[in-house]
Amino acid sequence: MEKFNNWKLKFFTIWAGQAVSLITSAILQMAIIFYLTEKTGSAMVLSMASLVGFLPYAVFGPAIGVLVDRYDRKKIMIGADLIIAAAGAVLAIIAFYMELPVWIVMVVLFIRSVGTAFHTPALHAVTPLLVPEDQLTKCAGYSQSLQSISYIVSPAVAALLYSVWELNAIITIDVLGAVIASLTVAFVNIPKLKVDKQNFKLNFIGEMREGFIVLKDNKGLFALLLIGTLYMFVYMPINALYPLITMEYFNGTPMHISITEIAYASGMLAGGLSLGFFGNYKKRILLITVSIFVMGSSLVISGLLPPSGFVIFVVCCAMMGLSVPFYSGVQTALFQEKIKPEYLGRVFSLTGSFMSLAMPFGLILSGFFADRIGVNHWFFISGILIIGIASVCPMVTEIRKLDSK
Repeated sequence: MEKFNNWKLKFFTIWAGQAVSLITSAILQMAIIFYLTEKTGSAMVLSMASLVGFLPYAVFGPAIGVLVDRYDRKKIMIGADLIIAAAGAVLAIIAFYMELPVWIVMVVLFIRSVGTAFHTPALHAVTPLLVPEDQLTKCAGYSQSLQSISYIVSPAVAALLYSVWELNAIITIDVLGAVIASLTVAFVNIPKLKVDKQNFKLNFIGEMREGFIVLKDNKGLFALLLIGTLYMFVYMPINALYPLITMEYFNGTPMHISITEIAYASGMLAGGLSLGFFGNYKKRILLITVSIFVMGSSLVISGLLPPSGFVIFVVCCAMMGLSVPFYSGVQTALFQEKIKPEYLGRVFSLTGSFMSLAMPFGLILSGFFADRIGVNHWFFISGILIIGIASVCPMVTEIRKLDSK
């Protein structure tokens, strides 16, 4: 089709800018964690910083999805990047003149998070307008690879820069990254959707409901979303427990924590590249099921290890990372393939809200039980629950039908 002419050049131009922005943002995020830890030494402050990171997506996601579907997604992506850049610039200027108060850092993190809440669904909704349907899974794999690289690079680079530079200099790098990302989007010709202006007469609630109805009407995707939400409810809190199991159960040090993070990110990179190279595999539900099963099995093995089994735990972390792109990347491609482009902004915002809302409840539950039964036992129980989720996934008839055109 004519609209897919030079699609590789367009897609990789946008993602080159996204790669720069993703890495600089990850470096700044780590530097801010270092700053808050050094300034306050408070676990509560760090928890609040994490909360403001996903709260806008969880609360405002459905409304943001309406705007993404109403208006030019290219302008939304550029505007979101520039908002993130402006927030960082203000923080850098303040940091130049004074020591940053914690509340200002929190406000800026919140504004950046709002920008990301606009940018992410817009980017996912734009991709099917640029990329042929049979290439969506492969491109999702490449996108996961970029994210993995940022996870690998950012901790080490942030630690190095934070030790030799002021925080405002690191913020300036992130501002430049956001500007580069917006410029690459500006240079690419992105097809515009024809939006029926009559729909603007609907109120926001009506349009949000319309997005939910479109998602609910596709019974397979809706069932996959519910299973994915349950999966995130069980798994996402585990991320917060990696340092705890490493240091308290395996008697490790901060260096050992870094090793587990690098192992996870390296596995994720390998998985993303594999998905990029072999993304034309037709049995996507099998890939998702195996991915969830590998995650669950790795957690079970981790929970059964003795305190001397840190090396095997590192291997398990790499296997967990390897499994991630085959779940999130494949699921993203399925949504892009099955949902009409004019609804994708709302649908991706809704799915992001579902996932984000599952996280705090899972964190509360995992924190409660991990303290009482031991973090290694909670890894084991989480793994068993996730294996159960993997078993249920292919048993749902509507989910199995997603592999058919």
